Amino acid sequence: MPTITISLSERFKSEIKQFPWVNWSEVAREEILKKDIFERYIKTGELSDEDWMFCDRIDWHPVDELPLKEEFVTELEKARDEPSGKSMTLEELDELMGLK
Repeated sequence: MPTITISLSERFKSEIKQFPWVNWSEVAREEILKKDIFERYIKTGELSDEDWMFCDRIDWHPVDELPLKEEFVTELEKARDEPSGKSMTLEELDELMGLK
């Protein structure tokens, strides 16, 4: 298997040495694979079975990397500013929780 060598600043190198249990080669492999999957997904809008298995294993999907659509952001902001649900009295809450 080919080897890739990267240059790190001394500061960054000392920071990552604080995590000796992390397999940095595996982290790099996964990130490179994610970038590859993302690029293919952008071009085709599809994932292979192998890509799906990888994405499922790491709980990630290429769509996670896409920016939110402006209309969705607008809906979220509107919903945030509106009251959600019905207000209830303490008595209603007690009854709901089975305390009365």
